[in-house]
Amino acid sequence: MFDKVEEMAKRHAELDALLSKPETMQNMGLFKKYLQEHGALKKVAERFKVYAEARDALKEAEEIISAAEDEELVELAKEEVPEHQAVIDAETVKIRDLLVSEDEDDNMNVIMEVQAGAGGDEAALFVNDLQRMYTRVADAKGWKVEVLNSSLANSGGFKYITLSISGEMVHRDLQFESGGHRVQRVPATESQGRIHTSLATVVVMPEVEEVEVNIPDDEIKMDLFCASGPGGQHVNKTESAVRLVHIPTGIKVECQDEKSQHMNKAKAMRVLVSRVADHFQAIKDKEAGDKRRSLRGSGDRSQRVRTYNYNQNRVTDHRIGLSLHSLDRFMEGDIKEMVSALHDQLRALKLENL
Repeated sequence: MFDKVEEMAKRHAELDALLSKPETMQNMGLFKKYLQEHGALKKVAERFKVYAEARDALKEAEEIISAAEDEELVELAKEEVPEHQAVIDAETVKIRDLLVSEDEDDNMNVIMEVQAGAGGDEAALFVNDLQRMYTRVADAKGWKVEVLNSSLANSGGFKYITLSISGEMVHRDLQFESGGHRVQRVPATESQGRIHTSLATVVVMPEVEEVEVNIPDDEIKMDLFCASGPGGQHVNKTESAVRLVHIPTGIKVECQDEKSQHMNKAKAMRVLVSRVADHFQAIKDKEAGDKRRSLRGSGDRSQRVRTYNYNQNRVTDHRIGLSLHSLDRFMEGDIKEMVSALHDQLRALKLENL
């Protein structure tokens, strides 16, 4: 554990130096990146400093006792040993608690994509319900929600919608939403009262700045096309819609909400860099055998993370086996109990990995 902590402390010191450099202060994107990382490491670095000072003092006292050259110094050293050990024990607990309670990306903004799966119009309506739920969560916490891209369905729901959610500790509370969400209810169009099952997929990614992900221009293919609405009718006749493809990974992003080609490209690029960063982070997590990735979800629709049963007013998270009989409040944005339980499980997994 302390090898990792020492690396974090060294990185904190490096960031102190980087933040004071003129070239960093002149690059606001880079300055913001370093400042955020510096803040995330600050508490661990401070606790490690206290721990390291006590560790070194204990080692010095033990060496004096072992050498036994000066009886008076030996007695003083023996008195100091339990004091230093008490500090070491206390700081070890504090550092461990910091490591399991905080992640570097907790305070990052997120890109959230919600997409209809199987279920036709009912799936599109469920996408609308989910994005409304997340918007209610954001409103309650004072977060800002921005629609980056969307596609309306004929039913009035969404085929997909992409949101940017920004504010304090956004990623900490929304990181568990990625995966397949299943809804069981009687659609408004169902005349015989039969329960239908529909699916939607949610993907949550930390929103990263372009400066954090180096994507050369020659790795991005851009296509322009005319924006269209439900049923394929044209919203405009100019090629203002933008499609970006990251050639090495095949990741594709489209944006057509804005009338300006330039604004659509800027929004698409925000999503693309976050998707690319998330793609490579997922590979690292898999290679490292990080179990936390499965709890946070992959955004793969085959990974069913939650079921919403309207008839029974029940929402169930399948990763932790928790069912709440308060779906009505849950869909109004009251997801605190579920998020708290998921955090408890995440802390347990982190302790396993220490």
